Amino acid sequence: MLYTLAGGGTLCGVAALVLLIVSTATDYWMHYRYSGNLANQGLWRFCINHKCHAHTLTVAFWDATRAFMLLSVLSCFAGVVLGLSAFANGTKNRRVRTGGIALLLSGFLALLALAIYTGVTVNFFGKRYIDWRFSWSYILGWIGIILALAAGVFQLCAYQKNAAEPAPPSASDS
Repeated sequence: MLYTLAGGGTLCGVAALVLLIVSTATDYWMHYRYSGNLANQGLWRFCINHKCHAHTLTVAFWDATRAFMLLSVLSCFAGVVLGLSAFANGTKNRRVRTGGIALLLSGFLALLALAIYTGVTVNFFGKRYIDWRFSWSYILGWIGIILALAAGVFQLCAYQKNAAEPAPPSASDS
């Protein structure tokens, strides 16, 4: 049972890792109109008419969102590596458990990042720009959160199932 649950957790973790990396790196968290032109922005740059520029303002919510997303990606990577190492070395309860905790932490950190971004966007940009919407990078972040949390739950369930199973009889017991 360990390998089924841990395998599902690792697979969800890999998918979450890919989505969190793509979400963090791309420039499509929000679409809006700026002076009649289509514009979009990500965590690192904003683009107007397909010309992209680095964010020039140091705003605390961008810094916090960036930091939490980067920490989420690192935590997800650690969880995936720990999950894969449990397969490579046989049943390693502590690695499965630690990987599950890292994946749950990854989901929580990404949740903080997207909550901060959502709150500021709705309260600030929503009032500043008339025609705006969240875009696909932002949505991938939310899907990544769901997958990271699911991966962590699967890993922890695998740990619990394996810890609850009785040890197989040894040759000296016969």
